Amino acid sequence: MIFVVDSNDRDRIDDSKDYEHSAKEELNRMLAEDELRDAVLLVFANKQDLPNAMKVQEVTERLGTSAPTGDGLYEGLGMSHFTLTCLIFFPK
Repeated sequence: MIFVVDSNDRDRIDDSKDYEHSAKEELNRMLAEDELRDAVLLVFANKQDLPNAMKVQEVTERLGTSAPTGDGLYEGLGMSHFTLTCLIFFPK
């Protein structure tokens, strides 16, 4: 699963500002679904080029995820492609 988060939107990334649908809440809701329970998760922190954007470490902490790798777009999509290819050729 690819989850894109606006790294410049500090107010809606987690529930610290009392928004009804924070990114963290939506991510947790989706990952709780039976179909996604064993999904591979790739988080893209969008808008990193803006001056006030959260760094990857802050996005990671506020979403409650772990193991930021610093991989970029191509590495992340490459991982997704590899995972999908494995699922097609070697289904569970």
